[in-house]
Amino acid sequence: MTYQISDSVPSEDKTFVIDLPASKSLSNRALILKALCDEDCQLSHLSDCDDTRVMLQAFEGDCQGSNGEPRLVDIGAAGTSMRFLTAYFAAKEGSEVVMTGSERMKQRPIGILVDALRELGADIQYMEQEGFPPLRIRGRKLKGGALSIDGSTSSQYISALLMIAPCLSEGLQLTLKGDITSKPYIEMTRRMMEEFGVKTEWVDDHCIHVAPQKYQAKAYAVESDWSAASYWYQIGLFLANAGNNHQFVLKGLKQESLQGDSRVSAFFAEMGMDTEYSSEGALIHGSKIVQYRNNKTEDNPLPEKVVWNLADQPDLAQTLIVTCCGMGIHFDITGLHTLRIKETDRIAALQTELKKFGYVVQVDGDDHMTYEGEECESDLVPMVATYHDHRMAMAFAPLAQNFTNLYICNPEVVSKSYPTYWDDLKKAGFQITEHPESEEEIRKHIAAMEERQQRIHTHAKWVLNTILIAGAAIVILVSLRCCGG
Repeated sequence: MTYQISDSVPSEDKTFVIDLPASKSLSNRALILKALCDEDCQLSHLSDCDDTRVMLQAFEGDCQGSNGEPRLVDIGAAGTSMRFLTAYFAAKEGSEVVMTGSERMKQRPIGILVDALRELGADIQYMEQEGFPPLRIRGRKLKGGALSIDGSTSSQYISALLMIAPCLSEGLQLTLKGDITSKPYIEMTRRMMEEFGVKTEWVDDHCIHVAPQKYQAKAYAVESDWSAASYWYQIGLFLANAGNNHQFVLKGLKQESLQGDSRVSAFFAEMGMDTEYSSEGALIHGSKIVQYRNNKTEDNPLPEKVVWNLADQPDLAQTLIVTCCGMGIHFDITGLHTLRIKETDRIAALQTELKKFGYVVQVDGDDHMTYEGEECESDLVPMVATYHDHRMAMAFAPLAQNFTNLYICNPEVVSKSYPTYWDDLKKAGFQITEHPESEEEIRKHIAAMEERQQRIHTHAKWVLNTILIAGAAIVILVSLRCCGG
């Protein structure tokens, strides 16, 4: 399936109310903490997305399987679920499971976490390739104690270890070596653990101590997702730049949030977007940009260039990079080293897909991307490949405001984190046409369009040249007659 997207957002000023999905990061942590409590917890406003559904399914049924065979737990493409559940089942006495996932999941490394768990006493075996899922896990009581792990790796490994830490007989003293990546996600985990009655302590800048303790069951309501909010900041900015003074109410967002991606409001503030908070959520608008575009002010709120380090907010990278290109804002962005091992190689995917829109982004190693306004010839009708990555689909769709039409391949990937994304775009005025044809058939159609366009262009050029030649001939003849006369 492929979606054709065009922008028909009304020109008159309007306020759109968007029911954002719940945070899957908070939801998945809450489900692990609930499972680690001795008593039942009441969780509300859980994320209704693929990643959270597979977590819920993992807790259903017998953890020991049947007929002497381990239970199969298939988490699909849910990286968070793979990391959290690996630690959970390793520490759950009597469980025996096989953790597997999609083909892409089998290419995503998990060796650092498995090595750490084995050091704590876990019984985990690789079933195919060393260092990668699928895993066979036999749960047992883990001893705990002192452990070191690379702090520059995925914060999900660290969070997975921290959440089981109070259940270990000796607790956990976790040392994070080197630079610490995505620290806000580690802090999110610690603060949620504290809400469930477990105390954690930073011994120093690189060491966290968790003593043996019991989680306390409680009622917990999950916040709305700040990562999902980023696409509405992007849409609002593009609209404001076109002179449309629309506002968006993003329901359920909190100014004081556990989510590190709440910093998206600060990133977009640098590009002229304002955020106002109320009990309903966040109201965002680009009034300053509209005023500048309508020549009501001489102060340009748009920067020529931004310099950002996204080590703490890697999930915002696609939104921010696509936004800057679409706005013509140059950038120098670092802190991207985890993007290579996400749902896809997001650095390579961004570079490839942006070229379809005429934007040439430079990549320096695994951590650094820049854009200095370099352009190439764009596709007549850009067709975005999504690489089984929800954020590729959602970050590129708003470019329909800058391009007459674009196609998004496999749009269903948004179900991983924001299942209602396309419905919400329609409410905001985007036209979305579903094409049941295969990608190949649509590409042939687009190629035919481009060929027709080229023929029209060639014919028009021939007609123009013919007219010019004829005109020149007439001028010469008139001149000769005048001279002869």
